[in-house]
Amino acid sequence: MSELSFRFAGEADVPAIVALLADDDIAGHREEGTVPAEYAKAFAAMSAMPTNRLLLAERDGEILGVLQLVFIPGLTRRGATRAHIEGVRVKSTARAHGIGTALMCRAIEEAKRAGCTLVQLTSDKRRARAHLFYRRLGFQQTHEGFKRLL
Repeated sequence: MSELSFRFAGEADVPAIVALLADDDIAGHREEGTVPAEYAKAFAAMSAMPTNRLLLAERDGEILGVLQLVFIPGLTRRGATRAHIEGVRVKSTARAHGIGTALMCRAIEEAKRAGCTLVQLTSDKRRARAHLFYRRLGFQQTHEGFKRLL
């Protein structure tokens, strides 16, 4: 088995990414197994923003993990840029092999390289195992998050 490698997603990767998003007990019901026009439109919008990328973990050409990495400049924290991580997924058959850890560490490296001083993420309250995972990576639960569907 070869080493894990990382790269940013291209348009051709969208079907595999959607499959990873759908391969989830909690959020899978929100995703489609195919790639409708909405996914292509969303990927095009993301690609138009150089601060909004999908980071992939792959081995032997197979995409095993994905996360969205967004750099957000702001005035708070003395004009700091923060990195926001969203949509972290590892293929269900590849979990517990260090792929998520490696993917997150690579995202943190990318954030540092971009000059970010903070990395943040949100996680569904039902994801107790994910919360332990993020704590092991040094994340702290410092805030309460809120969402409003529109």
